[in-house]
Amino acid sequence: MFFRPAETPLIARLDRRIAEIMNLPVSHGEGLQILHYPEGAGSAPHYDFLVPSNPANQASIARSGQRVSTLVTYLNDVPAGGETVFPAAGWAVSPQRGNAVYFEYANSHGELDHASLHASSAVTRSEKWVATKWMRERVFVSA
Repeated sequence: MFFRPAETPLIARLDRRIAEIMNLPVSHGEGLQILHYPEGAGSAPHYDFLVPSNPANQASIARSGQRVSTLVTYLNDVPAGGETVFPAAGWAVSPQRGNAVYFEYANSHGELDHASLHASSAVTRSEKWVATKWMRERVFVSA
């Protein structure tokens, strides 16, 4: 589920709090995304930055700039599995309700950090719910 920025008063409040944590203006935030991983589900390794050579990303980058950071907030405890894994960095974060993982992937020169490759390991017991927020270099303008 994607919410538009400030779609409801609650989402607007969350957008403001998350922007403060991420130390960027609230206007740079994409809409909050809520993800559900049922038992057995995970995600393949991927980057959250927009690959500039991908024609599908070029218009988005032109409008709002590159994505620069991600905050993944864990909405429930996961008894087994579901870790956010960073294979290039060699570490993982266990999903625990109320905790979050924050990472950046572009420096002040716009150079992208490929060590930000990450995935969600499969949930092996129960389910996993997360709220994800991406921030941009400039004011986010949706398509």
